[in-house]
Amino acid sequence: MEHRLISAIEAALGWSGAEDLGKDFVRGSMDDPALVSRIMTPNRLLDIAMRRSLNRPQFRCFQRGEEVHPAIYYTDSVSPRGQSISMVNMRGLGRLLGEGATVIMDQANVFDPTMEVACRALQWWSRERVQVNAYLTTNDASGFPLHWDDHDVVIVQLAGEKEWEVRATSRAVPMHRDADPNSTPSDEIIWSGLMRTGDVMHIPRGHWHQATRTGSGSGKSLHVTFGITKRTGASWLAWLADWCREHEIFRHDLDRWHGTAADALTEAAAQLIGERPPSDFLDAYEQATMLPRHVPFLDILGPLDAVVCTTHFPPKIQERGETVDIVASGKKLTLAAKALPALRLLLSGGPVELEQAAAVAGAEVTGVAEILVEEELCAVLTPELFSGYTGLVTNASS
Repeated sequence: MEHRLISAIEAALGWSGAEDLGKDFVRGSMDDPALVSRIMTPNRLLDIAMRRSLNRPQFRCFQRGEEVHPAIYYTDSVSPRGQSISMVNMRGLGRLLGEGATVIMDQANVFDPTMEVACRALQWWSRERVQVNAYLTTNDASGFPLHWDDHDVVIVQLAGEKEWEVRATSRAVPMHRDADPNSTPSDEIIWSGLMRTGDVMHIPRGHWHQATRTGSGSGKSLHVTFGITKRTGASWLAWLADWCREHEIFRHDLDRWHGTAADALTEAAAQLIGERPPSDFLDAYEQATMLPRHVPFLDILGPLDAVVCTTHFPPKIQERGETVDIVASGKKLTLAAKALPALRLLLSGGPVELEQAAAVAGAEVTGVAEILVEEELCAVLTPELFSGYTGLVTNASS
C-alpha cells in the first residue's frame, strides 16, 4: 500500500525505509501543504471530541503545566429518558483554549478514519504496532516537562508553531519495565527550535524532550505523534519463557537444596534458544495480533460493492501449486490457485471497488472478497472508512 504520508515522512527525514526507524534523531519538512491539512486540522480534532463520549485518559486538558480537572470541561448529557452520557463540554473547553491550554487525544486512530488508515499504513511499513496521539495547544500554554518515551516517535506538525528541545539519552535504549528508573535528564541538547507547519521529527526511544508555546503569545499548535513500539531482546526472551512450558523439565519445581537439575535446565534452555530464534518471534508477533474492529457485512443492508484489507500487518500469500495459502492474524485460509490475482488485489491494502476489480482480476473477485470479509481479513469499505483513504492512497482496483 503506497501512502502519501509515509512517502512524505521518508522524504522529509531522508529515510530509505523502516530500517532507519529508531536509529538517530532527525528532522525535516514536507513540501506538500495539502497533505498536511488532509491529515488533521484543529477544528476536526475538536469536532471529534464534540461528537463522541470520551473520558480520561483518551481525552485530557492541561493548563499551566497541570492537568485540568475533568469536571471543568466535561458534562453529563441526559436523554429524555434520564440516561446519562459523559460528553466534553465544548463551552468549557472553549474557555480553556481561549485562555491558553493543551488538549490531548490519545489513540486518535480509534476515532478518526484518516488516522486509522495512516496508522495501518505505518504498521505495514514498520511491521510494528502504531498508535497516534494528537496535541492541540493554544496561545502561550506550556507542555509536558522534560521527559523520555519508551518507544520511537514520529512527530508531524500540522498547524501553527511550537518550541521544542531534544536531548540525548542518559541511558541507552531504556524500557518501561527496566532495571533502572532513568530519571536524570541528559545535559546534552541535540536540537532546540521551532517546529512549523509541515515539519517532521523522529525522536528515538529514550531521548529526553519537551515542547511548549510559553512566551509565544497568541496562536496555536497542532501536532500528531505516531508512537511505534519495536520488539526487543527482552520481548524475545519473554516469548521463549512461554514456549518453555511445553517441555516437562521447565515445569518441575526448582530444587533449592541439591541443585541437581541446574545443568539439565541450562542445556534445555540453550536448545530452546536454538529452536526458536528471534526471527520466529517476530513472525509470531505479527500473527498474534487480534483482528481489528470494523463494520460487519450484512447483506440485508446492501450488496458488497467495495472492500479493503484491514489486518494490522500485510497478509502472507503462499503459493502451493494448485492452491494458495493466506496467513494473517493467526488465521490460515486455503483457496484455489486461480484466486491468486484476486487475492493480490484484495490484500494490497488499498480500497477495491469490486465491479472495477473484476476487469483486472477476473469475475471470481467478488466471491473471494466475500470469503475475506467473512474471515475478517477485509472490511466493508463504508463511506466513512473510504474517507480515510481519499487523497492519501490510490484505489487498488484502478
